[in-house]
Amino acid sequence: MRPKAIIAIIVLVFAVGVVLALKKDRESVPKSTGTPLEQTGSADPAASATGLPRLVDLGSKQCIPCKLMAPILERLRDEYQGTLVVEFIDVREYPDAGEEYGIRMIPTQIFFDAAGNELCRNEGFMSEEDILAKWREFGISLEKGESHADTN
Repeated sequence: MRPKAIIAIIVLVFAVGVVLALKKDRESVPKSTGTPLEQTGSADPAASATGLPRLVDLGSKQCIPCKLMAPILERLRDEYQGTLVVEFIDVREYPDAGEEYGIRMIPTQIFFDAAGNELCRNEGFMSEEDILAKWREFGISLEKGESHADTN
């Protein structure tokens, strides 16, 4: 079998698994604050009460690429506090969020400007450097928070 065909089969199996996981439990789950990265159940893609750019990551605590992104998201949240809002939504705990945001696979990162307009989305793992480059691409300058700006 050709490598492209194998990759296509793997992606298809993964996508079917995600869809089944999202449909498995449609019950409402109360908000969880037990994770280091604040998890929200907000499924309002236009919500931006802070007036700051916002990065929403939709994933799952069981997903390996999502687990790899967790420390990146925590670091971004901590280092850019006050200039960027970073949110994580576990689609297994909040299955309606996956539908509301129109995600096809996890992890998915959605970039919103300060007015709540979606700028772009990325499906799959995204490095910290790529996330910061994407903000620069949109002309959004992120300043590190005061507690981290003077650590050199």
